[in-house]
Amino acid sequence: MARVAANQDRSDKLRSEYIYHQRIHVVLQKANGTRMRDEVADYLITPTPNGTQRKLTAISGYYRHKGRYLAFKGEPRPDADSIDGDMLNDFRHDLMEENTTDGITVELRKDSGDDHSDEQSKEVHSKDGIARDLFPLTTDQQKDYQFKLMGEDTQQGRAVYRIGFGPKKRSDYDWAGEADIDAADFQPVRVYTKLSRPLPFLVRRLLVDLPGLGFNVEYQRQPEGVWFPTSFGTEFRIHLLMVWGRTIMISLQNTGFEHTHVEHHITYEQPE
Repeated sequence: MARVAANQDRSDKLRSEYIYHQRIHVVLQKANGTRMRDEVADYLITPTPNGTQRKLTAISGYYRHKGRYLAFKGEPRPDADSIDGDMLNDFRHDLMEENTTDGITVELRKDSGDDHSDEQSKEVHSKDGIARDLFPLTTDQQKDYQFKLMGEDTQQGRAVYRIGFGPKKRSDYDWAGEADIDAADFQPVRVYTKLSRPLPFLVRRLLVDLPGLGFNVEYQRQPEGVWFPTSFGTEFRIHLLMVWGRTIMISLQNTGFEHTHVEHHITYEQPE
């Protein structure tokens, strides 16, 4: 796993040299299956010195209003300040951003006069379009986890090791799950997670319940040998104060990778 950590640290830098497209689809529905809001957002991701620049290129969807479904396209998003609209927006943003307080992340909004208008361009730390604090495979994250070899398998036509992981401290609320690690490149091919332990009863009863919280992410090897997360998916239920509940479904796709970093080598001939 030390080799995996070193490769992840190195890949984090290499992934910052790519332009690519990202699509995020978020659905909120009631327990009875009634969809309350469904949005698809498309982004163009480009490199910056501190991370990546995420530019919103298109957004569309529909929402339920007074018993009817109303479609929309573009900004401003209707009913964006409703519970469903605000929560969907938060989930979409949190998927791509780390929990950071260092002040580097800067939001740039188009002056539309609407406080609830969505972002047009935003700089984030993540270089692969998914918040790095979701993954326990980097050097910084691995120190808090324990790992176990579960066996060997084949993914995408390549041999992989199946690795189980969980927090070293059983009292911690953190990720646990399995990771398929490419046997040749020592890079993750697939990571599946869930919460390491259920939330306390009083928290679930009085404040919030998150049954089923976890995610699945898949990586693909790019021609230059860089492994990139290409898909992310999660589905879970959330209950607030036992009076408001939704099932949340989130999917993410990264496509159209283009390597932008070019090194120039100049050779000077010696004068005769």
